[in-house]
Amino acid sequence: MFSSDSKKQKLNMEAGTQQNIIAHGTKIVGDIESKGPFRIDGRIDGNIKTEGKVVIGKAGVVVGTLEGVNVDVEGKFSGKLILAGTLSLKSSAHIEGDVHVNKLAVEPGATFNATCSMKGAVKALNNGDTATRKNNPGTERTA
Repeated sequence: MFSSDSKKQKLNMEAGTQQNIIAHGTKIVGDIESKGPFRIDGRIDGNIKTEGKVVIGKAGVVVGTLEGVNVDVEGKFSGKLILAGTLSLKSSAHIEGDVHVNKLAVEPGATFNATCSMKGAVKALNNGDTATRKNNPGTERTA
C-alpha cells in the first residue's frame, strides 16, 4: 500500500458510512483521500480530501491542506483549509493559515490566526429599496 521510495504516500479509503479514526499516538505523513467522515486524535502531516465530516479532537494535529465540506476543530490545524460548508471552532481550537469557508462558527477561547474568506450567499438588506428610492426619486415603483 505504501511505497518506501515515495516521500509522500497516498492513502485511498473508500468508506461509505463508517468513520475513519486516526487514534491518539498515530502519526501519518502523506495524503489521504476518503468519501467517509474522519475523526483525528493523532497527527497528520499532509493533505486530506474528503466528502465526509472531519473532527479534529483535542489531541489532534493537522499540518497541510484539508479540503472538505464540514470540519469541527478542538485541536490544532496549520495550513490551508478549503470547505464547502461550515468550520466550527471549539474553545480549545488553534488555527493558523489560510481558510476558505462558507460559514464560520467560533466559540470564545478559540485561537484563529488565519486569513479567511467566506464564500456564502449574500443576504439582501430589507431597507435596500428605500435607500434607492430616496437617492433616486425617479425610481419609485407603482403597484
